[in-house]
Amino acid sequence: MAETGTALRIEPSDQLAAIGQAVITTDLDGVVLYWNPAAQDLYGWTPQEAIGRNIASLTVPEVAQQVAADIMVALREGVPWSGGFPVRRKDGSRFPALVTDSGIYRDGTLIGIVGVSTNLGTALRPLLERSTDAALILRSDAVVTYASPAVRQLFGWQHDAIIGGPITDLLHPDDRIALGSFLRRLLARPGAHPPLELRLRHAGGWTWAEAALTNLLDDPVVRGVVCNLRLSIRRSAQEEAEARAEQLQTALESRLTIEQAKGFLAGRDGTTIDAAFERLRAHARKHQLAIRDVSHLVLDGELFASKPPDPVQ
Repeated sequence: MAETGTALRIEPSDQLAAIGQAVITTDLDGVVLYWNPAAQDLYGWTPQEAIGRNIASLTVPEVAQQVAADIMVALREGVPWSGGFPVRRKDGSRFPALVTDSGIYRDGTLIGIVGVSTNLGTALRPLLERSTDAALILRSDAVVTYASPAVRQLFGWQHDAIIGGPITDLLHPDDRIALGSFLRRLLARPGAHPPLELRLRHAGGWTWAEAALTNLLDDPVVRGVVCNLRLSIRRSAQEEAEARAEQLQTALESRLTIEQAKGFLAGRDGTTIDAAFERLRAHARKHQLAIRDVSHLVLDGELFASKPPDPVQ
């Protein structure tokens, strides 16, 4: 039995190794100095592989290199950073991480940077992945750091294709200014905001969706803007009704054109309406045209400009 009052010394390295989150220390140039076991589990690189290499070459995908460089500049100036960030595993796969980076000081001088990171998808999965809505997490600059499985089901988006890119890439060009104005208002006030309707990329075209955005930049788990997306039932119903009305109008105009052509031929040629229609139909079949188009040609004087010859007795 240990003597009373005997203190058990726990080394700092033992404490960092026991933390369930990835802890990575670099020098001011981004070269890795420390890499705990959780970092190996999260990113796939062993400490032996990681130490001595630049952190950007290990964990930062190409789409996020410039942002990572900007963050590093801010850290060298003594400004800590926390938020969602797209990262890369050793096998090349990407995932969203919640990252907190801070400077390490000695006697008031910045000597290194320590970062703590965890899989943002793991943290948010219980909240977002059971929803039938598509969910995105955005940084304050509108870059996508997380996408729920429903984005593929509803819009056909591939996770690797959208994580790390701006949400504006998914929007119809005419809706980008409106979203920009909305985001400026949203960033000024935490919490939920009224939904807005946007056209989103879908199956090579565009579809209307309702976007509900919540500012959770101050939330220690999310550190971002939650964007819930669902297909707009109102817009879909409206577009369907407009399409039906357009079809009916087209059908009515076609019917009217055909009736006018029949009446013109019957009156000019002294024949019956049925005979005039048969003449239109026969020409349409022979030349593989729509009867409506043949009727237009007749009314424009480009077809059947003269009465057909009387049959030989």
